[in-house]
Amino acid sequence: MKPLLLAGMIILTLVVLVVAPFVGMTSISPESVIAAGADDPESRIFWSLRVPRVMLGFLAGASMSLAGMVFQAMFRNPLATPFTLGVSSGAALGATLYIRLGLSFAVFGVSGVTLSAFAGALLAISVVYGLIRSRPGSSTGTMLLAGVAVNFTFSSFILMVHYTSDMANSFNILRWLMGRLDTVGPDEPLSLLPLMVFGGLAALALHRELNLMSVGEEIAVGRGVDVSRYRKVLFLAMSVMIGGVVAICGPIGFVGMMAPHICRLVIGPDHRWLGPMSLLFGGVFLVVCDALSRVLAAPAELPVGVITALLGGPFFLWLLTGRRGASVGAGT
Repeated sequence: MKPLLLAGMIILTLVVLVVAPFVGMTSISPESVIAAGADDPESRIFWSLRVPRVMLGFLAGASMSLAGMVFQAMFRNPLATPFTLGVSSGAALGATLYIRLGLSFAVFGVSGVTLSAFAGALLAISVVYGLIRSRPGSSTGTMLLAGVAVNFTFSSFILMVHYTSDMANSFNILRWLMGRLDTVGPDEPLSLLPLMVFGGLAALALHRELNLMSVGEEIAVGRGVDVSRYRKVLFLAMSVMIGGVVAICGPIGFVGMMAPHICRLVIGPDHRWLGPMSLLFGGVFLVVCDALSRVLAAPAELPVGVITALLGGPFFLWLLTGRRGASVGAGT
């Protein structure tokens, strides 16, 4: 049954990736793309804007879903998200400082705001990892508290920077914090791809360790798993991957919490199957949300983070109040 579910998810992924580029404020027919020349406006919109945007959305959604799955297993908590350990707030602080200071630069074609956000994410990762290393044998609770402390600290600086900004910078900061997938050309998807491959291989290769850690640290240690070592490896791999996502797309909420939990309900808690399923479903979910953001308020465009929040809020309440959600979370 599980191979059939995964095969169905692969087919759905291919269908969504093929159809999504044709959806937007103005629909583009397949015939016009095939018949149009390279200089045709519709062809340029399709290949330079729509296709890279869909690929960026898929890679970002897949990365957030996979990281959410890993953190939910590590913390044994279905409410854990990729942003739990402060990576998002670190990236957001870097981006808000860049906007507030009025900087404008690029390095090898990568925008300054993306580089600043990634630097902020690396700073948050370094602080949390340093706190973990300073307490040998620390538990997941210590890691969680370190992440929460970093998150609150960086968030307070973001509020201060935002408050002291002028109207134009304040709007730009708020727009970045809502998340974005608008991109031109393949550079941003290609820069995110190696980070997702790195994080994905780490998560899929350690599926046995994730299964044991999700049951309990004592059981994992009893089965010969070096919990402290693998926890650090997974933390670094997932955090660097999510740092890249937030640096490029901004903090898009709820995807990393919802997608792996939905997949767990469908395919079960075995991470050998849950990993690929979460990766594919997370990517498809964000691509669909982005398509909705382009058409619901046309000719205007909603930030994709607004759509994921509108879907994530009710799901979060269901997860908190639903007996089924609680039992699944306890079982993993």
